Amino acid sequence: MDAEHTAKALQGQEAIQQQLWKTALSPWESGVLPSADSLDRARKSLKTFLGEDGIGLGETQSHILEDIVPGFNGGSISPNYYGFVTGGATPAALFADNVVSAYDQNVQVHLPNHSIVTDVEYAALGLLADLLRLDRQHWQNGTFSTGATASNIMGLACGREFVLRTAAERNGSSVESVGEYGYPEVLKAAGIERLQVLSTMPHSSLGKAAGMLGIGRANVKNICIKDDPLQFDMGLLKEELAKPGTANIVAISCGEVNTGRFATNGIEQMKEIRKLCDEYGAWVHVDGAFGAFGRILDDTPEFSSIKAGCEGLELADSITGDGHKLLNVPYDCGFFLCRHAHVAGNVFQNANAAYLSSGDSSGIAILSPLNIGIENSRRFRALPVYSSLISYGKSGYREMLKRQIRLARMISEWLYDHPAYNVLPASGSKEELLQSTYMVVLFSARDDRLNEELSKKINATSKIFVSGTVWEGRPACRIAISNWRVDEQRDFPIVTGVLQGVSEITS
Repeated sequence: MDAEHTAKALQGQEAIQQQLWKTALSPWESGVLPSADSLDRARKSLKTFLGEDGIGLGETQSHILEDIVPGFNGGSISPNYYGFVTGGATPAALFADNVVSAYDQNVQVHLPNHSIVTDVEYAALGLLADLLRLDRQHWQNGTFSTGATASNIMGLACGREFVLRTAAERNGSSVESVGEYGYPEVLKAAGIERLQVLSTMPHSSLGKAAGMLGIGRANVKNICIKDDPLQFDMGLLKEELAKPGTANIVAISCGEVNTGRFATNGIEQMKEIRKLCDEYGAWVHVDGAFGAFGRILDDTPEFSSIKAGCEGLELADSITGDGHKLLNVPYDCGFFLCRHAHVAGNVFQNANAAYLSSGDSSGIAILSPLNIGIENSRRFRALPVYSSLISYGKSGYREMLKRQIRLARMISEWLYDHPAYNVLPASGSKEELLQSTYMVVLFSARDDRLNEELSKKINATSKIFVSGTVWEGRPACRIAISNWRVDEQRDFPIVTGVLQGVSEITS
């Protein structure tokens, strides 16, 4: 491509970039879901074979914008997409993400004389610790991942390393590291028959992580109170921890996916869990994909139950978080924080390769990310996090979350009083329900016929989008409120208008 064509291409790219930027920051006006016609046209437009000659940049841009983009949903752009816990992309994060694409930095090795990218990632981890009210001295250790699934894999992998190394050391064995010797050898050396994960209503990604790490999905055990599937049965926890020949990881759901509620109820319970785990050599991992962000709230009665559910996270050994949820940075972005600085290195250490050696760290203990996480080749996910955090600060994120919680509670109260709906879990008074509501609303229709198709009928309006789930063997719907654009006064009548209209179908 000659200089003239290059210049024209760059001008065209700049115009497209401005158009995309405007679209991404404007309200999604075509409905939360694409129309059937838009989806059909988008599918029919797809190129199904690669020709000898390309169609050129200009035609490609037109094809993407005019044919394919209309087939997207408004998951990140619309404040009324309540399906998955999908935040959006704040303007600051979106700006930074465009910079990431333009400069295409590979954040894998700390090379301070080559690039500042690892310094930015380290700084972003410190800012996250500040936001979550965690002591940097213990919690700036960590890395950015593709999301909570990858971070949960890291949490269980580090837990596996720690508990089996501890058991092997107690057994007087020199074969200690799973990362070095492998799972079967260290199990044998430690005198351990099996490793299990103890939790309450764990997210499916924990089962996935257990399967991938050789722990086994069947060894992820739900140890909840009989009449409350979300809360730990402390007696049963102690019983499982004390079993001979067993090593344990305790995984705490800080924000259960269906209800948004918490597995613990305050600092005293977290202290009790920590004491038991120290006694029996267990690892405490917190899956705080979205629940951990409750720590940024004010210490006021309005949010007291949420604050209690988040208390004591600093007592854990590792924490999973999702940036593309309540942090509102683009997909894909998760983070993993670990209180033990060197455990991840024992697990994820890259095999020796001279060209991957890091340089002088200039007096700051910045580890090369490829040695403390899953990936070697990595997108510069930390820059949108850094950009959004410094742009909005603690107060900006606090106000964002308050709006989301208040909308969830307004919807919960409306549903509680409505003759056609049940709010779930169906226990307690209205006041207790509202106090326990975070930013997820779980509900069902009382009429079985309507309930079978409730999510389908709600989503068919394309005014809002909810996800279907199951609660206690019966279909249910979940409204997950996580977008930075949320405005409770604007969005409440939209949501209740749709729900009222759907409820009248069977009237």
